[in-house]
Amino acid sequence: MSLKLRLTVMNFLQFFVWGAWLITLGRYWFENRGWSGTSFGAIFSTMGISALFMPSLMGIVADRWINAEKLYGALHILGGVLLCMLPMANDPNQFFWLILATMLCYMPTISLAITVAYNALKEQGLDVVRDYPPIRVWGTVGFIAALWTTSLLGLEKSPGQFYVAGAAAFVLGLYAFTLPAAPPRMAQSDSRSLVDILGLTSFRLFRNYNMAVFFVFAMLLGAALQLTNAYGGTFLGEFENDPAYAGSLAVKYPAIIMSISQISETLFILTIPFFLKRFGIKTVMTISMLAWFLRFGLFAYGDPGPGLWMIVMSCIVYGMAFDFFNISGSLFVEQQADPKIRASAQGLFMLMTNGIGAILGSAVSGWMIDRWFTDASGTKDWHGIWITFALYSLAMAIAFVPLFRHRHDPPRAVAIVFVPLFRQPKQRVDMVPEHGAADVNAP
Repeated sequence: MSLKLRLTVMNFLQFFVWGAWLITLGRYWFENRGWSGTSFGAIFSTMGISALFMPSLMGIVADRWINAEKLYGALHILGGVLLCMLPMANDPNQFFWLILATMLCYMPTISLAITVAYNALKEQGLDVVRDYPPIRVWGTVGFIAALWTTSLLGLEKSPGQFYVAGAAAFVLGLYAFTLPAAPPRMAQSDSRSLVDILGLTSFRLFRNYNMAVFFVFAMLLGAALQLTNAYGGTFLGEFENDPAYAGSLAVKYPAIIMSISQISETLFILTIPFFLKRFGIKTVMTISMLAWFLRFGLFAYGDPGPGLWMIVMSCIVYGMAFDFFNISGSLFVEQQADPKIRASAQGLFMLMTNGIGAILGSAVSGWMIDRWFTDASGTKDWHGIWITFALYSLAMAIAFVPLFRHRHDPPRAVAIVFVPLFRQPKQRVDMVPEHGAADVNAP
């Protein structure tokens, strides 16, 4: 088996494990267990809690003591055990601690998978920039495949979704031990301060006004991402209680409908270089916020019947909302940070989006839905929920335009986007002036 195929299998299984339960968890929580929205918000916050420190901590372990592929495999095996234990939880509190332990195992594997892949490709003399993206896209394919598997097997409300994810985690964990070795690169005697080790030096980026504004809005957009992950599948599933829609395709297979979002994501990735070089990061981020507005707004007025086209359009728009924020944002951070803190700067971006943003989005939305949009019988006002989320996204877009003062330089942006396909630029900057900076740099 070729190296690229081996890494493709790794990425496919990496996101298959996550996709088997992430979108359908809400249906299990509300329809199978009948637990509260506030507790559900806490469940989704576990991903943010884990993202705050576990990737950095496991990165230190892989840098100093244990091969990255072995640590990666061990975490997946342990995570598989915990996934299989989730159906045994009899109350929200037990489920919270089990899912937190599961996320503590899973979240660092995302960055460890990148470490293993980059190391293997470089050892073979391959170009990471050119050769890794076609490998990584199979992760999204794996997520889609997991959604379809869960849906077609009728496991969207069943504890079976956790067993499917657990089985995939076991397979991936064992498979990881066959991957090319990624040994520790840092001797234990290396003298680095605790601040350097934990990646805290990247926080000096907050001294720059534009970077501070960017990270704050990244946090707010991270909250929006949690809203759609947490409640999208549940929203469609609850239409089965309405006789007018009970037999419709979207109600029978909501996870398949939601998978259109991931399919769209793979397509919009290809448009990012064009939009960045033509319009710059400010416009691209604003488009992302407006796309989130459309995402939630179309959900508010859509239904599995005559309004199915709105649901489908909402899923298509998701690709623009997610990619234009997440991927373009990471490219922007890559360009703005000094090479010495490039990795920790990306970690800071992940902390603001998948960490703090995820925690706030999960906790606040869960409390809000329980407080204002759920009646005594447990029925949710989905129209009001989605309208509120849409207005939240629109408010972000309106505030972002005057607050973010980054100036686009098209000629330099073209060079930055396309030159790395052949060679890395010789110069980078640590801090960029508030005006006149280039927009993005491909890794």
